[in-house]
Amino acid sequence: MQEVEKLKLLQTEREALKSRIKVKEQEKKEENHTETVCPECGSRQLVHDYERAELVCQSCGLVIDDDFIDRGPEWRAFDHDQRMKRSRVGAPMTFTIHDKGLSTMIDWRNRDSYGRAISSKNRAQLYRLRKWQRRIRVSNATERNLAFALSELDRMASALGLPRNVRETAAVVYRDAVDKNLIRGRSIEGVAAAALYAACRQCSVPRTLDEIAEVSRVSRKEIGRTYRFISRELGLKLLPTSPIDYVPRFCSGLTLKGEVQSRAVEILRQAGERELTSGRGPTGVAAAAIYISSILGGERRTQREVAEVAGVTEVTIRNRYKELAEKLDIEIIL
Repeated sequence: MQEVEKLKLLQTEREALKSRIKVKEQEKKEENHTETVCPECGSRQLVHDYERAELVCQSCGLVIDDDFIDRGPEWRAFDHDQRMKRSRVGAPMTFTIHDKGLSTMIDWRNRDSYGRAISSKNRAQLYRLRKWQRRIRVSNATERNLAFALSELDRMASALGLPRNVRETAAVVYRDAVDKNLIRGRSIEGVAAAALYAACRQCSVPRTLDEIAEVSRVSRKEIGRTYRFISRELGLKLLPTSPIDYVPRFCSGLTLKGEVQSRAVEILRQAGERELTSGRGPTGVAAAAIYISSILGGERRTQREVAEVAGVTEVTIRNRYKELAEKLDIEIIL
């Protein structure tokens, strides 16, 4: 009898707890509703003004709430170095490291956190700790594959001077290829180079296959073959590279002014509207437009100079610039 009474008591307590939870959830919903809707005009377009600590309706200008808590840091930083020194957390998560940067790392310098040199008595222990840390970070074959491939990706991206977002995108593409088991039967360097080429096209920072083949350890043919395979298997929808994407880099290599660059872009836009760029190599068309623009802008560059920067032949530039000048009615005085 006592056990039955205890069970009944537990059931009533459980029901009472459930009812209290439901009431609290309802109150929270009502609070959220009142916070996200303006009581004056019913608009949901609310703006947090952190300088004044106010919640303002964008439609009617009503101040809905004031003196709310700023959850940002209490310190200020005016450059990247100050921000890194004052931040109280570790480095952000990154896909360019096999463990996404979430594990610890023992520095190779024999110094403690205060910068003091570690005594010779403790150096042997630190050496053993460092060795075991390296072994623990890479535990299986997949992680070993990722560690080698991502270091290879970082090396090639550094040699090509690619920005951070391209490196992150290339690492994500390579990880997707590993997850779908596309690496089997192919070289790690080839797949890494193909992932980097795909990332360059995705981020509109184009690099040619020849440029990537120069810094990689595989041939241009293998990179192209692997790129076509992984783009098909991963469903990468990549549009053909536009010649306009190459113009800033080529103009920078030729030390041309912004006026020449903008004129070259305009020539390529007109050529694209008349479908003069389709079926032709984008680097050759971009080089021809820059050659025409340099002559028109009074900063003449020879065909050989433009060809060396663009990585094409002088014959290609000659053929393309004649086509553009003829079809766009551009008068060039040589």
